[in-house]
Amino acid sequence: MLSIGFPVLLAGIKKGELERYVLSGTAQGTTYTVTYYANDKLVHRAEIDSVLAVIDSSMSLYKPYSLINKINAGGRGKYPIDEHFFRVFTKSLAIHKDSKGIFDITIAPLTNLWGFGTTEIEFFPDSIQVDKALACVGMDKLRLKGRLLEKKEPCVQLDMNGVAQGYSVDVLADYLEGKGITHYVVELGGELRVKGPKPDGTPVRIGIERPTSGDSGPLAINDVVEITEGAITTAGSYRNYMRDGNRKVSHHISPTTGYPFNTEIISATIYAKDAVTADGYDNVIMAMNADEAITFVNRRHGMEVFVLYIDESGNVRDTMSMGFSNMITSKTNNLN
Repeated sequence: MLSIGFPVLLAGIKKGELERYVLSGTAQGTTYTVTYYANDKLVHRAEIDSVLAVIDSSMSLYKPYSLINKINAGGRGKYPIDEHFFRVFTKSLAIHKDSKGIFDITIAPLTNLWGFGTTEIEFFPDSIQVDKALACVGMDKLRLKGRLLEKKEPCVQLDMNGVAQGYSVDVLADYLEGKGITHYVVELGGELRVKGPKPDGTPVRIGIERPTSGDSGPLAINDVVEITEGAITTAGSYRNYMRDGNRKVSHHISPTTGYPFNTEIISATIYAKDAVTADGYDNVIMAMNADEAITFVNRRHGMEVFVLYIDESGNVRDTMSMGFSNMITSKTNNLN
């Protein structure tokens, strides 16, 4: 669930020649809104709920009957996986390689240890506990052959929350397109995918939240982007964190050290062709410093980034790739 400063749809889409339909509900521990335009009501809420329920049965850590929980609870061996699991795993592996190990879905022992898993903790772990959990982390402890996933070590556990929600957005978008819908906005937990432009020919306008002071002040929307097609997702640390005295403990944890990342970046918004890509890489950016993040994204085709970070004086600053700056269109007071 993305509970941090996510992009929000600011401007309602005006009705053109097509009818506007809005479906909303709850799923994956958050809310969703699907807006589409068609000559008739081609998709119903029950269909959206059904699609998301199937994905949950595959990868949700909060459903005891899910495939991922069965694999996590099992020992060393080979496990048959479904199509959703296969697609997310292969995408996760690609991002893992491209990020040189920053993104790692075997992180579950560490997220649980630090209290960001499915159960609460009373105390933060000590170095002995971290080292023990770290021994169970690593994509090299898994092997995929066809539709069989092999666990080489019994303690290996998976957490696909860093990419599964973006994947769910893409599945819903594909479902709409399969119904012949060519104008839509799919939003799940603040993660967006757009296909357009709107029926009146204008792009969709999206606002980006930021703290107004420090990394925990009230939120405001100062930046607005316009897109006609693609996905935007955000990862951040100024909402989803815990405290250790005066120190903030981020839910973004290093699979290399076993400890939460402590970089200057507090929010990373990614634009990409699809939401699964944006969702995976926004987590990668959180492990970097601002300049490093811009360089990283500029070297990758079809991806743009907007970063919020804390400077040496404790002020919130932003920086972005050139392509993202071209998408920023106005301040919120110019919306109409």
